[in-house]
Amino acid sequence: MKHTSLLLIFIITLPFLGTAQGIRGKVSNDRGEELPFASIFIRNLGDGVPTNQNGYYEYKLKPGFYDVVAQYLGYSSVIKTVEIQDNWVQLDFVLDEQVYALQEVTVKTGQEDPALTIMRKAITKAKYHRLQLDEYSMMVYLKGTGKLTNAPFFLKKELEKDGLKLNEAYTTESVSQITFRQPNTVTEKVISIRSSGDNNQTSPAPYIATSFYNPKINEAVSPLAPNAFAYYRFKYEGSFVDQGVMVNRIKVSPRSKGERVFEGTIYIIENIWAIHSLDLTTSLLGFQIGVKQLYTPVAENVWMPATHTYTFGGKFFGFAGEYTYLASTRDYKITLNPDLIVETKIIDEKVDEVPKEITTFNRKESALEQMANADQMTKKDFRKLINQYEKEAAREMEEIAVVSERNYSIDSLASKRDLSYWDSIRPVKLTEEEIRGYIRDDSLAVIEAAKVSTVDSIARKARRKFSPGDILTGGRYNFGKGRTLAFDQNFTKFSFNTVEGFKVGLSGYYRLEKVEKLADSVTRHVRSWNFSPELRYGFTSQQFYGTMGIRRSNTIGRKSTTFGAQGGRYIYQFNTENPIQEQVNMLYSLLFRLNYMKLFEQDFIRAYYYRRFTDAFTFRTQISWAERRMLDNNSDFSFYRRPERVYTSNTPENIEAGPAAFENHQAFIWSSSIDWRPGLKYRIRNGRKSPIYDSAPLINLKYRKAIPSLTNDINAADFDWAEVGIEHFFNFGVSGKLDYNLTAGTFLNNNRVGFMDFKHFGGNRTVFANMGVATNYRFLDYYQYSTSSNYVSAIVHYQFRKFLLTQLPMLRFSGIRENIFFNYLKTENSPHYWEAGYSLDNLFRLFRLEMGVGFENSSYQRSGVRFGIASFININ
Repeated sequence: MKHTSLLLIFIITLPFLGTAQGIRGKVSNDRGEELPFASIFIRNLGDGVPTNQNGYYEYKLKPGFYDVVAQYLGYSSVIKTVEIQDNWVQLDFVLDEQVYALQEVTVKTGQEDPALTIMRKAITKAKYHRLQLDEYSMMVYLKGTGKLTNAPFFLKKELEKDGLKLNEAYTTESVSQITFRQPNTVTEKVISIRSSGDNNQTSPAPYIATSFYNPKINEAVSPLAPNAFAYYRFKYEGSFVDQGVMVNRIKVSPRSKGERVFEGTIYIIENIWAIHSLDLTTSLLGFQIGVKQLYTPVAENVWMPATHTYTFGGKFFGFAGEYTYLASTRDYKITLNPDLIVETKIIDEKVDEVPKEITTFNRKESALEQMANADQMTKKDFRKLINQYEKEAAREMEEIAVVSERNYSIDSLASKRDLSYWDSIRPVKLTEEEIRGYIRDDSLAVIEAAKVSTVDSIARKARRKFSPGDILTGGRYNFGKGRTLAFDQNFTKFSFNTVEGFKVGLSGYYRLEKVEKLADSVTRHVRSWNFSPELRYGFTSQQFYGTMGIRRSNTIGRKSTTFGAQGGRYIYQFNTENPIQEQVNMLYSLLFRLNYMKLFEQDFIRAYYYRRFTDAFTFRTQISWAERRMLDNNSDFSFYRRPERVYTSNTPENIEAGPAAFENHQAFIWSSSIDWRPGLKYRIRNGRKSPIYDSAPLINLKYRKAIPSLTNDINAADFDWAEVGIEHFFNFGVSGKLDYNLTAGTFLNNNRVGFMDFKHFGGNRTVFANMGVATNYRFLDYYQYSTSSNYVSAIVHYQFRKFLLTQLPMLRFSGIRENIFFNYLKTENSPHYWEAGYSLDNLFRLFRLEMGVGFENSSYQRSGVRFGIASFININ
């Protein structure tokens, strides 16, 4: 079943009620209201189940006596003893609202809320609790139930045709075994899954394996993060005794409401300062996210989550929906960290009396040895000790650069389990609404399977046939044995410019590829040859252009080597990084008679060699020979008819280029560059290593040299150029994020420099902003300040969490962000060019609106509005 909703996952299932013995019943409060997702815990087994949305539960048990604990956030736990014989026992629970005992705090000047002491100790111990277990495994049952509550009126009938109705439940279930190993390795095996169509990748790991002891949970700041006091206010709301421990209730309030901060209640266990339970909400891109976790003891002073509830709700372009994930974790098997067996008492030096004889942190001694003897420490010393311990442990790791490792697999029988299996494994009773949904999907699945089978059969036949439309829209034909023929999307090569008039293009490739898996069964060895022709024709200039490229690639894992050659006659923008997209230039030319694109042609041949030694280090070099020729406008066509505006010359205007820069000439050029990302971090998934590129700055080193003696032209290019650049960002947490792109370069020798060899900068004269917020200038002319001298360039962008309009919580919750940008350019021959502006980001969760102004020294030059894609959308 196909549909457009992001909130729904379809399944094909029908519940089956078998015969056995155990306990079943209902959990409600003293007013008779059902308590959804309450925890039913069997003390004798150290295991339990949650109730469903209507407060009902069911748990199979062997004959015997059992102590059963019912728990729910905000209510007192109830313990009952039950005898199981050969039938089901009805065991209902009525929970009373929790009565909280308030500490008697004498109100004095400067008296602080007890919550501050509690949270300081909990934050201090957070890293300890995160490192407390070397390894643990658990069985996780995950059920997701969603409803589409609204949709655009013009799509409702289409959705109903596909079987998707508003306010009907759609559910998916899975059972997985998840294992976590320090420092951040998660292995998940999906044992059973029930879903329709292709939705067989339901994974609870991103939800279950994320701990609130970490500084962030899916980019939201945890109340136990080291810098939590910068984000939150905490208020003590009382304490109670549960399962033999004292529990403190702390209200969590963000200092600045909005996205990626939590609000609600967290419960902290006295003395060990661990999480007992929590009920928190946050938002992301306007979607409201609720998180509830109820913890249970799995070893002495070790509490782990037993039930998780995640709720999602929001609107997106007329669609609205609700989704609930319920996860039940059971059958914990844990391995304690032997270094952290000693339970250290935390002394808060701000309010507690510090004993004279107390262990203090000594940086010169091993953290491991100190940990074994630290029976009590101040929170400041304990935090230093844990940090030092973590650093020492990290140094012992072979792959210190690996941030996370995920291993995910699906059992071959996962989607084939029968109804009796689900009856035995499902820990949560299905609601009547879910049962109706399963019956509905079961009948629809038979029809859908027939459709899919027919479509797949047709598609398999169609893939082997050529369609003339593929020449324009793109098509790929696989002939087996690694042989592939493909057309690019050639309809995008239709455009207009003043040199060629209307033009068309055609390109594609033929590939020969051989793929082998190495001995580790994960690493791939890929060898390929690529042959890439490209043609272009201008109807007014009546000129054909064409190139042919041959490329050889050899990739082993993440390392790769590429070399090749290309040659022909073609037409290029003077700035070969293509600062203006050709369809945008066509739009401005035809509608406004503005021809920003400036072109030259060349006969050329080049050979290149690229080597990626690691993801952090890439080397490129190439040599090329070219004969360059200047071009004139050949077309004056435009729909814009006002006589006061005429097309400009195809020769760019520039403050320092003389006539010699635009003469026809030859050039023999050698160029090399290095891309380096020091400190790059990685993720590993199923044995495959992938880089996290934004974890390290990108440093570019470039050098280019023109060698006139290797040509037969007295006007041949003769120059040496070098450049260094760095781009990255600083995350200031509660304040915001700063992106920057800094570049400096010089022409060591500029005897003869053709204009296409000048250093060009990323200008923009259209209303369309570049994808990246720190990649180009907003109002700079494309070629006015291009230079063959010294230069410095800085592009800086700052995103606020709260600034002007986002002082209003309503706007922050909608996902809108406010940014400012400042860009600067100075060449040896140019004035100081600078521009500044303001933008609204994530409008409708997709767009960015920028407003700014540009200056030469202190003189106003131009201003305008720019439209772009939201900055959080990364398109490389």
